[in-house]
Amino acid sequence: MKNSKGFTFIEILVVITIIGLLTTIAVISYSAFLKQSRNAKRKADLEQIRSALEMYRSNEDTYPVGNLSVLSGTLTTTYIQTLPTDPKNPSYVYYYSSAAGTDYTVGAYFESTSTCSEVISCGGANCNYCVGPYGQK
Repeated sequence: MKNSKGFTFIEILVVITIIGLLTTIAVISYSAFLKQSRNAKRKADLEQIRSALEMYRSNEDTYPVGNLSVLSGTLTTTYIQTLPTDPKNPSYVYYYSSAAGTDYTVGAYFESTSTCSEVISCGGANCNYCVGPYGQK
């Protein structure tokens, strides 16, 4: 009988397979966590914009009429220091629209959620998360 002090090739392959499987699971979980954290940041950004809009309305009795470029000039002077940008891709812009000054929609591109009742452009992608009287709350 031979007394062996090493590992067999099969044992090494089993250990390498288990380590590879655990690494794959960890990477997938980390990726999902990053998506959730970026979506949480987007949601907080939209709430910050919404808060600035409500302060503007309480002073002016109307919402700013127009799109995001009008909003940035109107709100950044008094109600918000700077308009937030998307945490993953700065070319995706937050959407803002108000036609009559009585209602508005603020939207963003979320990586895994869809609540918008209409298709609106967020720059490089369509917004799929909306807040405000026109969008979902």
